Amino acid sequence: MREIGGNNIAVSGTNVGLNDSFEPSKEIAALWKSVHSKMRGEFGEAVFRSWLKPLILQAYYHGTLEVSVPTRFMRDWIQSHYSSRILEMCSAQNDDIKRLEVVVVQNALPIDEEEKEVEAVKSNDNTTTNVDFDLSSPLDKRFTFDSFVVGKPNALAHAAARRVVESSVPFNPLFLYGGVGLGKTHLMHAIAWAMGEHYPEKKVMYLSAEKFMYQFVKALRSKDAMAFKEAFRSVDVLMIDDIQFISGKESTQEEFFHTFNALVDMNKQIIISADKAPSDLTGVDEKLRSRLAWGLVADLQPSSYELRLGILQSKREQLEANVPDSVLEFLALKVTSNIRELEGALNRIVAHSDVSKQEITLESTQHVLQDLLRSHDRRITIDEIQRKVAEHYNIKFSDMHSARRARNVARPRQVAMYLAKQLTARSLPEIGRKFGGRDHTTVMHAVRKIEELIEQDSAFAQDVDVVKRALTG
Repeated sequence: MREIGGNNIAVSGTNVGLNDSFEPSKEIAALWKSVHSKMRGEFGEAVFRSWLKPLILQAYYHGTLEVSVPTRFMRDWIQSHYSSRILEMCSAQNDDIKRLEVVVVQNALPIDEEEKEVEAVKSNDNTTTNVDFDLSSPLDKRFTFDSFVVGKPNALAHAAARRVVESSVPFNPLFLYGGVGLGKTHLMHAIAWAMGEHYPEKKVMYLSAEKFMYQFVKALRSKDAMAFKEAFRSVDVLMIDDIQFISGKESTQEEFFHTFNALVDMNKQIIISADKAPSDLTGVDEKLRSRLAWGLVADLQPSSYELRLGILQSKREQLEANVPDSVLEFLALKVTSNIRELEGALNRIVAHSDVSKQEITLESTQHVLQDLLRSHDRRITIDEIQRKVAEHYNIKFSDMHSARRARNVARPRQVAMYLAKQLTARSLPEIGRKFGGRDHTTVMHAVRKIEELIEQDSAFAQDVDVVKRALTG
């Protein structure tokens, strides 16, 4: 197989002499053009656009047809899934073709695409671009590892973030996910600050997925796509926050996919955050979801009481405020949705104390936060759902977490999963963990099954509604 990088060509595993010509003849070039055009109908539009369109004819020697792709990942995928059929298509037109070799050639363009690029450059020779490729977003100085309070719910994500800074590409990508306000952005900023401190020579780029999409569209409109590509492929560490925002944006996803592959091929670190696990990202292409899950996926789970209390104590020190321990304990117990809301509640009572010139007490806290506390009092937990369902169907609460598959246990468990999805904001993986560490696909199956039964069986639907009304009051 030949391995091609830039203008250097190394030949191995063949009997080709140094003076042999690798250049394909006009007949072979025409054959390849014909086969390549037929791939769209053979494999489908989605597969062709994602994997096969970039294939470029490079050489023909001793019955071996050699084609190239821009990344190793694409080469490996094509070899595993499509190369046998492509060889059959080629051999059907010329039975001298016995082998198909797929090699990696970075930045290669087909002849017609190359001509388009040249024409685009010529047409812009007398114009200046308005695209700003200083793309990194500003970092918040408060968001460092020192200010990040570690507890059981976020310990894995914190350890993984630290490891990325301390080691050279230990896992790629690092994918952090969790609900709103659980610390994803804090960890992303902390990694960026630490990278800048430990490796000042490295180029670190941090930005939101929304900004990535905006700059990509802006580059296309300004006919400066190549400068955009070069800007992203020149970094040592690429950090994309809230990747779920490119959901449904096919062109942006495709560009990010190729950027991802190029950086991985160059052994550059990629760090991504989202509100869901890769497998749960809707509107995101399957091949991209597969790539996002390729490294380490670390979740930030809903905070525990101990973690919330620790965060409040740390925040009290930063504010240098005189807040009684009893107030912090009260807030940690009552405000359970996310860390951002928890810190906001503390900020409110401290600000009210400064303005009113009154000391902070438990009574004043309840008065200032009465609207927030009312909304939290109405929230339903998964534990509460499990207990109510177990009571209604006369089974043990422990059956919600057990491996028992008897119908009289499995069906109520599915009802509880369905209601957890309906009445809480928890993600499917979070719900699964609450049911004995089950996979998110089990929860999906349970939700679909109960939905079907509700449509088909009015008595069953009424039964589920009774439990639901008992929970919602």
